[in-house]
Amino acid sequence: MSKRFSVLLIKPSHYDDDGYVIQWLRAPIPSNSLASVFGLVKDCAERKVLGEDVSIETQVVDETNTKVEIGKLVRSLKQADGCLVGLVGVQSNQFPRAIDIARQFIATGIPVVAGGFHAAGSIAMLPEIPPEIVAAQELGLSIYAGEAEGRMQDLLKDAWAGELKPIYNFMKDLPGLEDAVHPILPADAVRKMAGAYTSFDAGRGCPFQCSFCTIINVQGRKSRFRTADDIEAIIRANAAQNIRRFFITDDDFARNRNWEAILDRLIWLREDEGLKFKLTLQVDTLCYRLPGFIEKAARAGCARVFIGLENIDPDALAGAKKRQNKIWEYRKMLQAWKDAGVITYAGYILGFPGDTPEKVWRNIEIIKKELPLDLIEFFFLTPLPGSEDHKVLASRGIWMDPDFNKYDLNHRVTHHPDMTDAEWEKVYLDSWKQFYTPEHVETVLRRDAARGARTKALYSSMVHFLGAILIEKVHPLECGIVRRKHRDQRRYGMKLENPLVFYPKRAVEALGAGLAWARLFLKFRPALKRVLADENRRSYTDLALSPMSAMEEQEMDLIQVFRDAIPKTHGAPDAGRKAVVAK
Repeated sequence: MSKRFSVLLIKPSHYDDDGYVIQWLRAPIPSNSLASVFGLVKDCAERKVLGEDVSIETQVVDETNTKVEIGKLVRSLKQADGCLVGLVGVQSNQFPRAIDIARQFIATGIPVVAGGFHAAGSIAMLPEIPPEIVAAQELGLSIYAGEAEGRMQDLLKDAWAGELKPIYNFMKDLPGLEDAVHPILPADAVRKMAGAYTSFDAGRGCPFQCSFCTIINVQGRKSRFRTADDIEAIIRANAAQNIRRFFITDDDFARNRNWEAILDRLIWLREDEGLKFKLTLQVDTLCYRLPGFIEKAARAGCARVFIGLENIDPDALAGAKKRQNKIWEYRKMLQAWKDAGVITYAGYILGFPGDTPEKVWRNIEIIKKELPLDLIEFFFLTPLPGSEDHKVLASRGIWMDPDFNKYDLNHRVTHHPDMTDAEWEKVYLDSWKQFYTPEHVETVLRRDAARGARTKALYSSMVHFLGAILIEKVHPLECGIVRRKHRDQRRYGMKLENPLVFYPKRAVEALGAGLAWARLFLKFRPALKRVLADENRRSYTDLALSPMSAMEEQEMDLIQVFRDAIPKTHGAPDAGRKAVVAK
């Protein structure tokens, strides 16, 4: 008789400020970690790594859109001859929730293993295993630090034998990705994402040294790559499930040495094979220098791109070891993406040393006036475990908030040298309001319409970004469609609310949120209507869209304000800088 081994993979969410799991009817960003691990377990099942008489069955739960029903899941797992719960891709802000989930499964005798950036980054950067991970091990949780390609079968064999190790540490042995098992998710899991997006990585690692980044210490600074054949296979496997939207999760796709071969293959799939799909990429600010990169990305289906702008102040960039960003090229770079019809997102970090409310306000006004940027995402400068910033603060004994649930880049978790806590928090909230005004939203929409791009989609995204902060009180990157909240899924140690209190309050809360969203969309709707009704919209131009001579570029506020700091940037233009200084 055959035996069954049941594997449950859970991608944890995290808690809101009231202790409730953040969950949506449709979640915003797909988890590549979940896709990668599911693909690896699926491969092990197909190869029958536990023996010819043992079948491996896998369930997938992304908690950002699906309730983790512990009792039901425990009963299902215990019907098998063996089982394992894997908590996948656990980031620092998700670690408290992951522990709460693990505690409940472990209490029933079910083995649990947890991996992800929090454990991997902490183990990679700190001299000793931090206390929260030690406490998790004492609960009976097994910790996995590193990547599982080529190793998943060993983990499953340990679990099948009842011999899970307290820790699996592969941080010094990162596997190659050529011919590695491809990430994949079941179609029903993907369709719970907004827009039915799924994800995959074309490469891992990043060569840069940004001090706030965890990627370089978890995935390494030596980049590893999939081939164009791998990417084609991933696209075709998803197309067979009618999944056609992809978020390529490489921290910097432009540094993938196979970028051109991959884009050429994707262009061939779209233009010759007739496969229709869309991509979202993440790139650095220098990618526009690569001949053909932006043009090929657009032809390959890139509709949206996340750009690592981070700041416009060279002092801040230099302090964070991001000297590769060249602020005098920001406009040309953004214009190139806009000319290709691609919607641009940029992350912008608030709270670098030297930031003040006045400086932040000034810098955002410069961005609005001089850079054709579509969407901006503000972040608190956060010492994430696994980053150099966290390691330095920890070694100096500087206060960092002990509640990892707050490490979502949407909460202040340390003190600023020049602003009070209240000032920093106000600057963060005010920055969203300053950028997403009705007037500037209309300007951005006009810039977009002038290039004949997807103006309605951009309008929806801009309103969504502001509403996430003002209405849902979460960062846009984790704000989905229609908030779900379960009374019985509250943070460990927090009292469950009486049903007679919770449900009426929740009904009022949901109604209020719905009305607030409606008001916000209506507030910005006139701007969209004016833009679409303008018969001359294709001829619109402004300073941010205008091509400029080298001398005109030197007149930009972006250059004038920071002329003394520009030399701190790698590759600063000597002639241009001397002209500015002389002037």
